[in-house]
Amino acid sequence: MFDNIINSIKGRPTVLLFDVNETLLDTSAMQKAVNETFNNELAFKLWFSQLIAYSLVETVTGQYHDFSKVGQAAMHMTTEILGQDVSEAKQKELVEMVKKTQPHPDVIPGLEKLREAGFRMATLSNSPSKSSVPHLEEAGLKDFFEATLSVDSVEKFKPDASTYQYAADKLNVKLGDMMMIAAHGWDIAGALRADVRAAFISRPGQSLYPLAPEPELTAPTLLDLAEKLIKMG
Repeated sequence: MFDNIINSIKGRPTVLLFDVNETLLDTSAMQKAVNETFNNELAFKLWFSQLIAYSLVETVTGQYHDFSKVGQAAMHMTTEILGQDVSEAKQKELVEMVKKTQPHPDVIPGLEKLREAGFRMATLSNSPSKSSVPHLEEAGLKDFFEATLSVDSVEKFKPDASTYQYAADKLNVKLGDMMMIAAHGWDIAGALRADVRAAFISRPGQSLYPLAPEPELTAPTLLDLAEKLIKMG
């Protein structure tokens, strides 16, 4: 009841800002391939955790290699951590599977509902624009968004506050006018601490960070979240 009152006071966000990988695009096929290659059901989670951790090392130490390069480095680290002999060619093949992911089944219906309701929508991804923008187009998603933004323009990774400020500047809105929609607890925490509103899609295997503020909305799919957003009025 209290949350509904707060949301009705705030009203609809001016812009919905979407994360891409795992939020919109389904990485389950990639996860299966990585786990089978390493014969370990946690290999993909380990790789992705290393990817996020070392992208943040880049940011806090003032360095920048794009997300693809950090992903390759993280895959190399995964082979060493798990003591597996996986060739460099196979490591590269696994990392590049992220460029072939397809939308979750709920994504296009959810985006269509939000577009019909008149929401402005954009994406903000840690992936480099040279790969993420063509990928969104191939996946049939690009036309839903007025802007497809990448952190490579600021050379810092989410959840650094400067990435959300960059999106606000590009979209000509205030930070509080945007709502970050993501399936990652770290992205939700980063957005909220940068004074951006947030909504969490609770994809299987994902969770919120307990020490961060709660997002305004939580839903299991984008279609469910779209219905909640439309009801905000």
